[in-house]
Amino acid sequence: MIDGTEGLRGNRQADEALLDDPAALAANDRGGMLRATAAAGPQIREAMQLVAEVDLTELGVDGRPRAVVVAGVGTAARTGDILATVAGPHCPVPVVPHRIAGVPGWVGAADVVIAVSASGRSPEALAAAEAAARRGARLVAVGAPESPLQSVAETARAPFVAVPRRAPARASLWGLTVPVLLAGRAIGLVRVTEADLVETATRLDTEAEACRESADSFVNPAKELALNLAGSVPVLWGSAPLATVAAGRFADMLSSNARYPAVTGGLGEVGRGRVGLLDGVFGGLAEQDRDIFADPQPVSDLTRLHLVVLRDGGLGDEDDAAGEPYAVAEQRAETVIAMAHRRGVRCTVLTAEGGCALERLASLTAVPDFASIYLSLAHGLDPMAVPAVSELKTALRP
Repeated sequence: MIDGTEGLRGNRQADEALLDDPAALAANDRGGMLRATAAAGPQIREAMQLVAEVDLTELGVDGRPRAVVVAGVGTAARTGDILATVAGPHCPVPVVPHRIAGVPGWVGAADVVIAVSASGRSPEALAAAEAAARRGARLVAVGAPESPLQSVAETARAPFVAVPRRAPARASLWGLTVPVLLAGRAIGLVRVTEADLVETATRLDTEAEACRESADSFVNPAKELALNLAGSVPVLWGSAPLATVAAGRFADMLSSNARYPAVTGGLGEVGRGRVGLLDGVFGGLAEQDRDIFADPQPVSDLTRLHLVVLRDGGLGDEDDAAGEPYAVAEQRAETVIAMAHRRGVRCTVLTAEGGCALERLASLTAVPDFASIYLSLAHGLDPMAVPAVSELKTALRP
């Protein structure tokens, strides 16, 4: 749920009228990124069926592992963050997201490695799977069918969940996340039920309907958020670990879809220094440094911070994923929001909804995912095609 945005919208340099023109949106969204994002709910249902066809019980045959490593980069790496956060502070073993090639030096036969790659070709995931097999670690792999990653898994006689490839990989978050969570369940790390997954899929369906391209800006939460962020420097802070994962996902999507820079992090560490941004040249200082003798400049013409606080109130009085009482995290969020208001920094609050942790996460990622696409389209960009990414991949290709 989005709380009212405070202050004026940024200097958009974006076409607001375009967002309320479905034909123009379709013309700019040549790769179909809106359609791919709207399929998040169906991704969960499909992934549940795909995992049901794979025997993951052998992961738990040898008992509880010493540690679990989730290896991958980009969106694949986010699945490790999600597993660690959903498992929470009471998880009996460490869950380690690993974003570079290979596996940590300590990984051995007592550990589990989950190698994830949307394409099945990621060098990082392939190297991790190969290293896990060499060291005798339990391995499960998730990726595209008929891919090199599947070959490595079959050679190692390890379970492989074949997830249909979607381009770009960032459109595959939920299809990749479900197998990772269910692998975690098979070894006793998380209590994710089929009902939890169904409720999460339904939540994503509901949000997709609210954010559909035919819904005008004044009733479409994603279009409204996109317009409020236009021309600003987004600062995305999560009140608790689950909300911080969602903030990181939002930053990823803003960078790739809309080509917008973003500052992200958790409010628990913001107070150690990052909160100083509110007093900086893009924050409260922007007003103080204006020349009083110069011609008046509208606030909307200034490049300013736009603070987005993602809040996860959890379930009653339970602790969050870091073991901190939710009441403490929420008090910190209220304080930071009040500080932003006093400094004239625009602020939007996104509040998690739903019962289980996974559904709450979905409620915090769905609207931002769509907002990043609408922000791209409002600037006349195709969110699917990112020339800099293609150029870098070409330059680094062997």
